[in-house]
Amino acid sequence: MTIFATIGATALYLLFLWLLSAAGAAWMAERKGYTERVGLTFGLILSVVGFVLVLLLPGRPGSAWKEDGPLPKRGRPRDTGAAEGPPAVSEPPAAPGPGEPGSNAPA
Repeated sequence: MTIFATIGATALYLLFLWLLSAAGAAWMAERKGYTERVGLTFGLILSVVGFVLVLLLPGRPGSAWKEDGPLPKRGRPRDTGAAEGPPAVSEPPAAPGPGEPGSNAPA
């Protein structure tokens, strides 16, 4: 039984390494201007080697990697070009009055 316990702990550490490299590669690929799916694929299939490959990918023009540098600035959200504030909510349509089509009130 000792062999299974040793293999289990090692397997758990390798699982953590695999998951962290996949998440890190996805985050890094997104910062470099690629989709998360690219980094996630590299990280899940190639593990730590995939993370290193994503690090070697060039940053695309206009990406967070090119504009803010390798690590994001703390305390200052990156401007994504979205409008400021919550989206405008339109007024709900007025309920039909009595006797109008669509009302449940007796005419």
